[in-house]
Amino acid sequence: MAAAGSSPLTTHVLNTGDGVPAARLALSLHRLDSSLMVWNMLSVGTTNNDGRCPGLISQEALIPGTYKLRFETGSYWAGLGQTSFYPYVEVVFSISDPDQRFHLPLLMSRFSYSTYRGS
Repeated sequence: MAAAGSSPLTTHVLNTGDGVPAARLALSLHRLDSSLMVWNMLSVGTTNNDGRCPGLISQEALIPGTYKLRFETGSYWAGLGQTSFYPYVEVVFSISDPDQRFHLPLLMSRFSYSTYRGS
Protein backbone atom coordinates (compact mmCIF):
# COMPACT_ATOMS: atom_id res chain seq x y z
CA MET A 1 0.00 0.00 0.00
CA ALA A 2 0.99 3.60 -0.47
CA ALA A 3 1.95 5.75 2.47
CA ALA A 4 -0.98 6.94 4.55
CA GLY A 5 -2.49 10.16 3.28
CA SER A 6 -0.74 10.11 -0.08
CA SER A 7 -3.32 8.14 -2.05
CA PRO A 8 -5.09 9.98 -4.88
CA LEU A 9 -7.98 7.53 -4.33
CA THR A 10 -9.75 7.55 -0.98
CA THR A 11 -12.85 5.96 0.50
CA HIS A 12 -15.03 6.47 3.56
CA VAL A 13 -17.50 3.79 4.65
CA LEU A 14 -20.47 4.73 6.80
CA ASN A 15 -22.85 2.37 8.58
CA THR A 16 -26.00 4.42 8.01
CA GLY A 17 -28.19 1.95 9.92
CA ASP A 18 -26.36 2.74 13.15
CA GLY A 19 -25.15 6.22 12.19
CA VAL A 20 -21.47 5.41 12.70
CA PRO A 21 -18.32 4.93 10.58
CA ALA A 22 -17.84 1.31 9.47
CA ALA A 23 -14.64 0.47 11.34
CA ARG A 24 -12.63 -2.68 10.63
CA LEU A 25 -14.27 -3.37 7.25
CA ALA A 26 -11.96 -5.26 4.86
CA LEU A 27 -11.67 -4.02 1.28
CA SER A 28 -9.55 -4.45 -1.81
CA LEU A 29 -8.68 -2.37 -4.86
CA HIS A 30 -8.45 -3.94 -8.32
CA ARG A 31 -7.69 -2.74 -11.86
CA LEU A 32 -9.11 -4.40 -14.98
CA ASP A 33 -6.59 -5.79 -17.45
CA SER A 34 -8.65 -4.99 -20.54
CA SER A 35 -6.55 -7.18 -22.84
CA LEU A 36 -7.22 -10.31 -20.75
CA MET A 37 -10.50 -9.16 -19.18
CA VAL A 38 -9.30 -10.09 -15.68
CA TRP A 39 -9.13 -8.09 -12.48
CA ASN A 40 -5.70 -7.61 -10.89
CA MET A 41 -5.62 -6.91 -7.16
CA LEU A 42 -3.60 -3.79 -6.39
CA SER A 43 -4.01 -3.48 -2.63
CA VAL A 44 -5.97 -4.65 0.38
CA GLY A 45 -6.84 -2.81 3.52
CA THR A 46 -9.17 -2.38 6.45
CA THR A 47 -11.04 0.74 7.44
CA ASN A 48 -9.86 2.55 10.55
CA ASN A 49 -12.10 3.72 13.41
CA ASP A 50 -13.21 6.67 11.26
CA GLY A 51 -14.31 4.31 8.42
CA ARG A 52 -11.44 5.41 6.17
CA CYS A 53 -8.73 3.35 4.49
CA PRO A 54 -5.70 5.53 3.75
CA GLY A 55 -2.97 4.56 1.31
CA LEU A 56 -4.97 2.58 -1.25
CA ILE A 57 -2.72 3.41 -4.22
CA SER A 58 0.21 5.67 -4.97
CA GLN A 59 0.00 8.49 -7.49
CA GLU A 60 2.55 6.66 -9.67
CA ALA A 61 0.46 3.46 -9.77
CA LEU A 62 -2.79 5.26 -10.65
CA ILE A 63 -3.12 5.07 -14.43
CA PRO A 64 -6.13 5.51 -16.71
CA GLY A 65 -8.37 2.47 -16.64
CA THR A 66 -11.25 0.64 -15.03
CA TYR A 67 -11.01 0.04 -11.28
CA LYS A 68 -13.04 -1.79 -8.66
CA LEU A 69 -13.28 -1.35 -4.92
CA ARG A 70 -14.60 -4.49 -3.23
CA PHE A 71 -16.01 -4.02 0.27
CA GLU A 72 -16.44 -7.15 2.42
CA THR A 73 -19.77 -6.07 3.88
CA GLY A 74 -21.01 -9.53 4.90
CA SER A 75 -18.00 -10.11 7.14
CA TYR A 76 -18.39 -6.63 8.62
CA TRP A 77 -22.01 -7.26 9.60
CA ALA A 78 -21.22 -10.75 10.87
CA GLY A 79 -18.58 -9.18 13.12
CA LEU A 80 -21.37 -7.11 14.64
CA GLY A 81 -23.49 -10.24 15.15
CA GLN A 82 -25.87 -9.30 12.35
CA THR A 83 -26.82 -10.68 8.95
CA SER A 84 -26.80 -8.76 5.70
CA PHE A 85 -28.43 -9.14 2.31
CA TYR A 86 -25.18 -8.28 0.50
CA PRO A 87 -22.14 -10.51 1.17
CA TYR A 88 -19.96 -7.89 -0.50
CA VAL A 89 -20.27 -4.67 -2.49
CA GLU A 90 -18.23 -4.04 -5.63
CA VAL A 91 -18.06 -0.54 -7.04
CA VAL A 92 -16.62 -0.34 -10.56
CA PHE A 93 -15.46 3.04 -11.86
CA SER A 94 -13.33 4.56 -14.61
CA ILE A 95 -10.37 6.88 -14.24
CA SER A 96 -9.40 8.86 -17.32
CA ASP A 97 -7.33 11.61 -15.67
CA PRO A 98 -5.08 10.14 -12.97
CA ASP A 99 -3.88 13.63 -11.99
CA GLN A 100 -7.25 14.24 -10.29
CA ARG A 101 -8.12 13.14 -6.78
CA PHE A 102 -10.92 10.60 -6.37
CA HIS A 103 -13.07 10.00 -3.28
CA LEU A 104 -15.49 7.08 -3.30
CA PRO A 105 -17.70 6.92 -0.19
CA LEU A 106 -19.89 3.92 0.57
CA LEU A 107 -23.07 4.48 2.57
CA MET A 108 -24.48 1.16 3.73
CA SER A 109 -27.01 -0.55 5.91
CA ARG A 110 -27.69 -4.27 6.22
CA PHE A 111 -30.13 -4.17 3.29
CA SER A 112 -29.00 -1.29 1.07
CA TYR A 113 -26.02 0.72 -0.11
CA SER A 114 -25.22 3.75 -2.23
CA THR A 115 -22.09 5.44 -3.43
CA TYR A 116 -21.04 8.57 -5.29
CA ARG A 117 -17.94 10.38 -6.43
CA GLY A 118 -17.05 12.74 -3.66
CA SER A 119 -14.39 15.40 -3.40
